[in-house]
Amino acid sequence: MQPMLNTAIRAARSAGDLILRASDNVGQLRIDQKGKNDFASEVDRAAEREIINIIRTAYPDHAILAEESGQHKGNDFVWVIDPLDGTTNFLHGFPQYAVSIALKYKDKLEVAVIYDPLRDELFTAKRGGGAMLNSRRLRVTNQTTMKGALIGTGFPFKTDLHLDAYTGMFKAISMQAAGIRRAGAAALDLAYVAAGRLDGFWEIGIMEWDMAAGILLIKEAGGVVTDFSFNDNYLVSGNVIAGSPKMHQMLYQLIEPNVTDNLK
Repeated sequence: MQPMLNTAIRAARSAGDLILRASDNVGQLRIDQKGKNDFASEVDRAAEREIINIIRTAYPDHAILAEESGQHKGNDFVWVIDPLDGTTNFLHGFPQYAVSIALKYKDKLEVAVIYDPLRDELFTAKRGGGAMLNSRRLRVTNQTTMKGALIGTGFPFKTDLHLDAYTGMFKAISMQAAGIRRAGAAALDLAYVAAGRLDGFWEIGIMEWDMAAGILLIKEAGGVVTDFSFNDNYLVSGNVIAGSPKMHQMLYQLIEPNVTDNLK
């Protein structure tokens, strides 16, 4: 898988350079609203085209699932692409956004790259090969109690459907943890769990391209990822709990009482 990881790295860095160049002229960008609180800019689309072009050049027969252009048919290899996770942050000059690229083979995550162009931080993982930040190997936190823990999350901002359930989860966790952070880029939140910067993370209803790369990073850094039913259906349901084995268990115990039938 190393050649494919190298391709993902090259694509992520190229898209990151494009995003950085555009960050000086955000006010002149064309912005489209795809749905409630869901925006895309011409930078999202240009970065996605750059990534797809690099992948297609190297692997023309591979399939692609990309946030802006959807599904591109191919073989059993599927590249899962979010060209700019944290678009709203980017459009406001809030410095928390990233490029996220994952590769699946027969539905198993094999390769992951998350690139933060502002900090030049490159998070990478291969299945069975560990997770890295630039040249440093990553491990999830060794935090063993909720007291003192720093937890990441994302609000269900695109719909009010699960707001009551989420509020219950937030209350249960905030009463025990040292702090909760909502920075607005799920890919980076998950990468930070892998790096031990966050002790855990949970969110309702995020898309596959937001989390695929981050999930492999966490697993390769020794962490655990499940959905709200303690299963591995997170890429379909969009509901995710992540952390070290101990932290994941504690988060699950706080979240589960607030899970409604339509979140299972």
